[in-house]
Amino acid sequence: MAKTLKLNQAQRIQSLQNVLIEGGLIGRATLMSKLGLQYGTDRDVYQALGYKYDLLYDDYATRYLRQDIAKAVINRPVEATWRGPLTLFESDEEEDSELEKGWKELCDRLLLKSAFVRLDKLASLGKYGVLMLGFDDTNQSDDLIRPIRAGTRELLYVKPLSEATAKIEKWEENPASERYGLPLIYNVTTTAPGGTMTGYIPVHYTRMIHVPGELLESETEGVPILQAVYNRLMDLEKLVGASAEMFWRGARPGYHGKIAEGYQLTDTVKDDLQDQIDEYENNLRRILVNEGLELSPLAMQVADPANHVEVQIQMISAVTGIPKRILIGSERGELASSEDRTNWLELIQTRRQDYAEAQIIRPFITRCAQYGILPQPKETYKVVWTDIFAPSEKERAEIGKIRASALQSYMNNPAAELIVPPDIFYEYMLGLDDDDIEHVKKIHEETKEEEAILFAKVAAAKLAKPVQPEAEGEPEEPEEPEEEAE
Repeated sequence: MAKTLKLNQAQRIQSLQNVLIEGGLIGRATLMSKLGLQYGTDRDVYQALGYKYDLLYDDYATRYLRQDIAKAVINRPVEATWRGPLTLFESDEEEDSELEKGWKELCDRLLLKSAFVRLDKLASLGKYGVLMLGFDDTNQSDDLIRPIRAGTRELLYVKPLSEATAKIEKWEENPASERYGLPLIYNVTTTAPGGTMTGYIPVHYTRMIHVPGELLESETEGVPILQAVYNRLMDLEKLVGASAEMFWRGARPGYHGKIAEGYQLTDTVKDDLQDQIDEYENNLRRILVNEGLELSPLAMQVADPANHVEVQIQMISAVTGIPKRILIGSERGELASSEDRTNWLELIQTRRQDYAEAQIIRPFITRCAQYGILPQPKETYKVVWTDIFAPSEKERAEIGKIRASALQSYMNNPAAELIVPPDIFYEYMLGLDDDDIEHVKKIHEETKEEEAILFAKVAAAKLAKPVQPEAEGEPEEPEEPEEEAE
């Protein structure tokens, strides 16, 4: 009876899940069908503008490969996130812990940072990306469908894959499992060296690190980064492509021909004129020789698309959070405003902690520690990133110049120390932290001690030097006689 009850409960849960999935699919389909509709159904903006209703992974991948701004939307945050060395910190001891040593060796051997960057791009491009882990417990590709064998294993390779090459074939359907509703088996596409697909290999989830993008309702499939800006990318392509075509056709004016009154064009003259026109249009000929025909240039029609392109770039920047000047390639600090730079760095810092570390690095370390590839962490470890808020060389030089000027003004005023003590001046006027202040005071004390020692040595040398008295009875040197004037 109890077994029957549990079975009925499982069936009801499964039925409810199917209803939710089907309802979600139907809801999304209904939502997509209403995109672009205005005035009821009288106007379909999407159809008029050529926008797509349903977007697939191939649409995003094509944009990434062929459109410059689409590639920048994906690459800018990823490259900024993983910039600099990637290290682990486990203890304060001078020598590296076993985990820190193992991580360094694994990073050097498998080029993990490069693999993580590729994985991040693939996950951002589609609904998810996976990192396939190649362990030493398989002899043939058919063994990949089994879970990883227990015990200490060796990691031979890592391979980033997109949702197009690692499709989810089977989901966990047991409602009593902690992985209920999560991927169980992936179908990995195999390709020949030339890129031709050769087949599929089923791979167990334990051999994969699943990385979704921006999550909403689903726990496994995120929202592709390019989905929200796809229409703007299409508009931008129209503007840039149309401006090039407009310049090609309109920068060099066309000509209008008027036959002189009473003149008759013979077939020979027509053929010769046609040949000249063809050479003028397609080659480098710039002179037309004719008779009885007056040619006058047409007005050029070339418009500047800069303002229209600017609007599209601003919309893409607003959605993605990438400052406009960073998006279009001018990412040096002096070209972007300080507010834009600060907002951008805060976005990257959040992305490091909430996405790169939480969804890629820590799951990878946990899986490696589970099978003895990395030692089990003895304490809570930290992922150490490069300080992206550190000032550039130019900024450091400017800060040093300002501090030197302030310090000079402070030292030149004898009463300054009575009003503002040195420690207060260091902290509030120069912006030094406690460690910097202690370092300055230490150097100052050492300098004073060295000066005191030097003065003491000079004074001692003066006291030790004997005074030479004048000898008594020394004959004075005779004065030389003055020469007589001639």
